[in-house]
Amino acid sequence: MAVEIKVPVLGESVVEATVAKWMKGAGEAVAADEPIVELETDKVTLEVPSPVNGVLSDIVASEGATVEVDALLGMVDEGAVATTTPASKPAAIAPEAAASTPASAQTSAPVAAASTHTGGTHTGGAPSGAAAVLSPAVRKLVEENNINPNAISGTGKDGRLTKADVQKAIASGSAKMTTASSAPAPAKTGPRASDAREERVPMSRLRRMIAGRLKEAQNTAAMLTTFNEVDMSAVLALRSEYKDDFERQHGARLGFMGFFVRAVIRGLQEFPAVNAEIHGDDIIYKNFYNIGVAVGTPQGLVVPVVRDAQDLSLADIEKQVTDYGLRARDGKLTPADMAGGSFTISNGGVYGSLMSTPILNPPQSGILGMHKIQKRPIAIGDKVEVRPMMYLALSYDHRIIDGREAVSFLVRVKDSIEDPRRLLLGV
Repeated sequence: MAVEIKVPVLGESVVEATVAKWMKGAGEAVAADEPIVELETDKVTLEVPSPVNGVLSDIVASEGATVEVDALLGMVDEGAVATTTPASKPAAIAPEAAASTPASAQTSAPVAAASTHTGGTHTGGAPSGAAAVLSPAVRKLVEENNINPNAISGTGKDGRLTKADVQKAIASGSAKMTTASSAPAPAKTGPRASDAREERVPMSRLRRMIAGRLKEAQNTAAMLTTFNEVDMSAVLALRSEYKDDFERQHGARLGFMGFFVRAVIRGLQEFPAVNAEIHGDDIIYKNFYNIGVAVGTPQGLVVPVVRDAQDLSLADIEKQVTDYGLRARDGKLTPADMAGGSFTISNGGVYGSLMSTPILNPPQSGILGMHKIQKRPIAIGDKVEVRPMMYLALSYDHRIIDGREAVSFLVRVKDSIEDPRRLLLGV
């Protein structure tokens, strides 16, 4: 009996995915719950298992095809035994060829399809910039009404536009027409000279999503960065003295992230605007602390969220961060792991970065950048001592966070790290 393999529910606000890789070819034997195809969404990569034992009899959606939730991926002949040499797996299809893929293999046009512009006015294709995060239904409405999605405030998850947002903006007349001055400049996709030593590959859905969100942050937020430096002597001494006992008792390594998460929460409680977000003409203050921890993977940057971190112990935070790091490396994070963050911490120091300017993770209003610990001569009183120092960078949305609040927040984090006893006493 033929059993269908369909695209599973991809998570809140995620409606489509790209077929990244078939792990089995047509004609190969598969076991129940064995991963046979890998899908890539704009948030995570996930594996779809075989529902039954049998033979992969048909591959409907080729590698590179864009598929929606519940779309047919392939067929498994339940109980069959592979008796022939398996067919080779389908090659990835180029973005230009994707449009000619049969409807059964591709349920919507790829996000990467080129836009056509005349005199700066959008006339068709996928919008650029913010449009990289639009669902197919919203994208269609935006294109049909020739409006700029950046001019509309989204009420969906992570600030994404919903169909109702666009319809409301159209009805009220607040939606701005896409013009050369209001629309993000399209990427140059004209002819270019080729070189035999070059290799051209399509951007992954995750990479396109990262690019779109980073550009969205720069286009919409009044982003500013303030810097400080922190003496890591006390935290290093604490780790050196208790790391073995900590790991033995809690089964988790005592790292730096737990201290910084706790220090950030202390600062956010004192300066709530840094934990807030803008929604239309309103400011939403959050009485919870969902701290995103940026993790670099071979596929790109992902930000899993430590939820309600204010209720977690240092050990619980370290366990979650370690688990997220391992699952990110193995591509096992789910969309739910990365939804709902209110503030983000990024640690470029693990790669050797001494100083950087982090970019906001919309719709959040603040992100803290940690950096490499480096010994430097520091004036302590009237003496010069060599101390392990780290530069800190806070990027923030100046529309709702004043300079005084941003600087004071960063100083509060610095004070808590330099004297970890403050975290225990709440001072």
